Amino acid sequence: MIRKPAVAGYFYPRDPIRLREMIGQYLDPKVTGVRAIGAMCPHAGYMYSGAVAGAVYSHIQIPERVVILGPNHTGLGPRASIMTEGTWLTPLGEVEVDAPLASHILENSKHLKEDTQAHLAEHSIEVQLPFLQYFRPQVKIVPILLMGTSYEMGQEVGKAIAKALSYTKALIIASSDMTHYESQKAAAEKDHTALEAMLSLDPRGLYERVTQLRISMCGVIPTIAMMTASLILGCQEAQLIRYMTSGDITGDYSQVVGYGGVIFY
Repeated sequence: MIRKPAVAGYFYPRDPIRLREMIGQYLDPKVTGVRAIGAMCPHAGYMYSGAVAGAVYSHIQIPERVVILGPNHTGLGPRASIMTEGTWLTPLGEVEVDAPLASHILENSKHLKEDTQAHLAEHSIEVQLPFLQYFRPQVKIVPILLMGTSYEMGQEVGKAIAKALSYTKALIIASSDMTHYESQKAAAEKDHTALEAMLSLDPRGLYERVTQLRISMCGVIPTIAMMTASLILGCQEAQLIRYMTSGDITGDYSQVVGYGGVIFY
């Protein structure tokens, strides 16, 4: 299957030259990338969350393989969807699905189902790809979409990823925005409570805080999966790279979306 871009020209430029220029503007040339195990990165339009995404990708080395977990916003397909073969197109070229790694993850999970339908119109994975291609043009990916609020599913998928990565190396990206459409003050307070749990390497604590405070963090289950896998693979520290909101771009702080960037190593 060839998965064509769904949000090129909307979330980021369709023209490859403009896209490279835009990504380059968000990167920090003074930073040396570290070998991270996992990261959480936002997935809004680049004009809103590109500065956070650029800061995250500036701080990490991009390996040959990347497992990307995103939330399923469209409701299409199964609750836990993985593509095990195919190619994703972006304005910067083709990104191949790492079929052997994806198949290994699928074999280790009772929740994941092999599926393409869920991925056709979903943006949460797509918007990560140009940043990855900028640093490593031949990168291969394993795309996984998770729908719902099941902590057990997030943990189980994370364990399946960790088991597969005990045989090979890959970066694990959780694609997630944070609080949606609340005031700047409310969003910042809620989001930093969730970020504290991430920095404490506490996926259960993250789930409980998001649930109890009703934080509209769309990728909390993908983030729990990423954190679970990272901890099994030896993660010892997490670092908040940057936090901002859409209000910092638009100047409208009455209803914002929060964007956080965290790396795990």
